[in-house]
Amino acid sequence: MVKNILKGLKAYANSFALISELKLWKFFFIPIIISLVTATIIGITAYGLSDNVGNFIAKIWFWEWGKETFTSISTVIGGITVLAIGLIVYKHIIMALSAPFMSPVSEKIEAHLTGIANHAHRKTSFKEQLWRGIRINIRNLGKELLFTVPLLVLKFIPVVNIFSTVLLFLLQAYYAGFGNMDYTLERHFNYKESIQFIRKNRGIAIGNGIVFMLFLLIPVIGVILVLPLSVTAASISTVQLLKPETETLN
Repeated sequence: MVKNILKGLKAYANSFALISELKLWKFFFIPIIISLVTATIIGITAYGLSDNVGNFIAKIWFWEWGKETFTSISTVIGGITVLAIGLIVYKHIIMALSAPFMSPVSEKIEAHLTGIANHAHRKTSFKEQLWRGIRINIRNLGKELLFTVPLLVLKFIPVVNIFSTVLLFLLQAYYAGFGNMDYTLERHFNYKESIQFIRKNRGIAIGNGIVFMLFLLIPVIGVILVLPLSVTAASISTVQLLKPETETLN
């Protein structure tokens, strides 16, 4: 697992240079706009809701003793909750809507890495790529929220909340990498096969997603560069994983 996570991280090393070499920046124009608009809307919404969520959580404490302390903790947890859910929603929206623009990018990267210009892949249209992206990300959104809620509850427990924060970050990273890898996998596998493939290679997905999540901590620039670099890195990693299977078939 750790070895694969490192592989997912290393794939970013040549991403920027590869984008420039293959002249891929033009494909990222609309996805970057989608990313900026989505981040702005979710950021404003999260800012407005954080206090409300904190106050709502604070109402659980009925006793007078310790109420001030619990309210302070609730405000922090409320902010973390809104931020976590906001990041989850953000990444799945941009990955779903960007699918038709990212598939051609991953295809050009695959052709460059394999030296084969015309692969005998599954042929999909813009509409099919969009629907696949929406379907995958709705599925992942539901799964991620299902696991996120108990991890957020654990934040009320001292010491344990440290581990729950790490697990929450890795969970978000996994599903971010999942979505990025599927832009390549959609040409090779159907919906269920793609899910099985990523489960077998979850370390690669986590490694890719770790950098994806760290990019989001960089104001503005992170939101602009997160898709170009993470999708390129995921394409590189996924093509390398597919090579043994392709060679076996040949």
